[in-house]
Amino acid sequence: MTNDERIAKHENRLVQEKSPYLLQHAQNPVEWFPWGKEAFEKARREDKPIFLSIGYSTCHWCHVMAHESFEDAATAEIMNREFVNIKVDREERPDVDRVYMTFVQATTGGGGWPMSVWLTPHLEPFVGGTYFPPEDRFGQPAFNRVLQRIAEAWGNDREKISKQGANIVDALREAAKDQTSAGRIDAAVLESAYQQFARTFDAHEGGFGGAPKFPRPVTLNFLTRFHARNPDSDAEQHALEMVLLTLRKMASGGMHDHIGGGFHRYSVDGHWHVPHFEKMLYDQAQLASAYLDAFQITGDTEFAATARDILDYVRRDMASPEGGFYSAEDADSPLVAGIADPSHRKNAEGAFYVWTKQEIDDALGEDARVFSFHYGIEENGNAPTEADPHGEFVGKNILIERHSIAETARFRSAGVPPVGPTGVSRVDDKEEDSVARLLAQSRQKLFSIRNKRPRPHLDDKIIAAWNGLMISAFACAAQVLDDVSYLETATGAAEFIRANLYDESREILFRSYREGRGEVEGFADDYAFVIQGTLDLYEASFETRWLKFALELQRQMDALFWDTENGGYFAVTGHDNNILLRMKEDNDSAEPAASSVAALNLARLAAIRNDTGLLARAQETVNAFARQLAHFPSALPQMLVAFDFLEGALRQIVIAGNSDASETEALLAEVHRHFLPNRVLLLADGAEGQSYLGETNEAIRAMSMMGGKPAAYVCENFACKAPVTDVNELRSLLTS
Repeated sequence: MTNDERIAKHENRLVQEKSPYLLQHAQNPVEWFPWGKEAFEKARREDKPIFLSIGYSTCHWCHVMAHESFEDAATAEIMNREFVNIKVDREERPDVDRVYMTFVQATTGGGGWPMSVWLTPHLEPFVGGTYFPPEDRFGQPAFNRVLQRIAEAWGNDREKISKQGANIVDALREAAKDQTSAGRIDAAVLESAYQQFARTFDAHEGGFGGAPKFPRPVTLNFLTRFHARNPDSDAEQHALEMVLLTLRKMASGGMHDHIGGGFHRYSVDGHWHVPHFEKMLYDQAQLASAYLDAFQITGDTEFAATARDILDYVRRDMASPEGGFYSAEDADSPLVAGIADPSHRKNAEGAFYVWTKQEIDDALGEDARVFSFHYGIEENGNAPTEADPHGEFVGKNILIERHSIAETARFRSAGVPPVGPTGVSRVDDKEEDSVARLLAQSRQKLFSIRNKRPRPHLDDKIIAAWNGLMISAFACAAQVLDDVSYLETATGAAEFIRANLYDESREILFRSYREGRGEVEGFADDYAFVIQGTLDLYEASFETRWLKFALELQRQMDALFWDTENGGYFAVTGHDNNILLRMKEDNDSAEPAASSVAALNLARLAAIRNDTGLLARAQETVNAFARQLAHFPSALPQMLVAFDFLEGALRQIVIAGNSDASETEALLAEVHRHFLPNRVLLLADGAEGQSYLGETNEAIRAMSMMGGKPAAYVCENFACKAPVTDVNELRSLLTS
């Protein structure tokens, strides 16, 4: 199809793409190009600057800017005349996003999506920002005015702008070179990181810092492991208290989808009440793992229930028929019939999730009174004004557990003794159970009603990295919750990755899948997260194919991304000349950095294989970030998890016996009951699995059952204690 034919049909080149985000813009009057040779050549041939717009399909403000500007014919006319316009899905191309986000953050002090950057024809950035409104507001100039000013500047002084762009790229390259430098850290860095988190902890509502509040599960990972070092000390106890309060507050808050399960992206307020409603796969994976850790540590079944809630939501709504996991669900959805919107929008954020009091009353009848008390339902809506400054949720309710089951039971029951000796009203356990059942039945009724509403957009792109995180969560849940169905789900996803996103002949992992495998090869985080997932899957299934796959991927990750000068892993291979910067991610944020995950993967592989080369590379990876860890350790909490694993007392737990035997299962179940972050779990099955492990780990070759019974060998730093066959004896070894 020619460009004239596309324009006549109100289509642009994005119509040929697979990315849901790019396809959302395929009908724009803007003559969008995907990132690639055709766009670059046009810009150089016509000597035009490039307008680069980066976002993702479930991004609320990306939708807003698209509706306000990219769907507007007058704006499109300016864009098409003055610029070559490129649209990028940041989830498909994190390499492109990372380069220009670095520029925007360096020049504006902030960043976000949609990201708007103007480049020279040689891809060098010279102006950048995020969302621009259609007219002057929010302290931002109108987008059309920005376009015209940049076009005029380019026409009048393109040589100066080109030189400026080249100088900016040179400066960014120099900064990237200085990003990491090899050094050494010691255990004091763990205490420093704890102190940084303690200073920003919200002791009343949980979480760290004020609004908006993000879950950032890597912080919780570090704090649980910090606690495990010395559970009886004051600092370590406080570390655990911070984790447990945060998890409880998030689970009861509006950021948690109480009807359908899973968690929204973040809370716009400090009380976890009003969320940004998109749901990301990487959040579900990491939060499920955090709740599983909390359940192991405390034995509190509420943590286990929340983990199941997340995992069951993912299996129901984010799993493909082939076994992989989709990327995200949108924040916006078509407005529910009967709920008017003063701005006359067709879509609104959170429309799928919010309720009027009348809807609750109509759906639940006489049970609505109890349900509304428990979940804070109000006639005029329950969103606090400070979290809803534009009145988007007036008259609407976001479910949040305002009261405990016990408090709700007291509310329902008349005539109970008002206050017990401890200051808490006494209610019969049966009454609490009855209320819990009523609430569960009410949620199910609302779930059925909600499912008839128009659903938010589903980004059905399958990303290797995020699937790796999700495989980890399901594999760990299979162990901790003793649920074989979770193991089946994890196995199915790993098999999907291997069959669809891995080229066996070249040993290359690819980034994404949608209607077939994408063309973009995997980045460092794809390798690191999938390796983590397959290691966890091995420990859940003891199928050596997953351990072999992890080692295969690790070798390729080392070949493609390892920094031979300073250690650590670059995010990209450096083979693509159109990616101007080769950087290492040095911050564990919503997703952990590739090097942080890789350091722990290497340490685990070293412990499994008794491989000093892998151990040395793990240590080099941590030491490569010594400067960042020394100055701001809380920026890399997942790297500190790896450091703790390397510095702590390593435990190898080997179960000798057939994995299907009931005695073996009992020993494994005992291991799974305990939070043992610095351990690897292996099976000496007397067959292929033990033979493979024994190739590099001589001690495992000799491990066998005792007196015909499965036996557990607990080894610390490769020195093994006498094997035990009794569950109680194993418990003593694990807790000593």
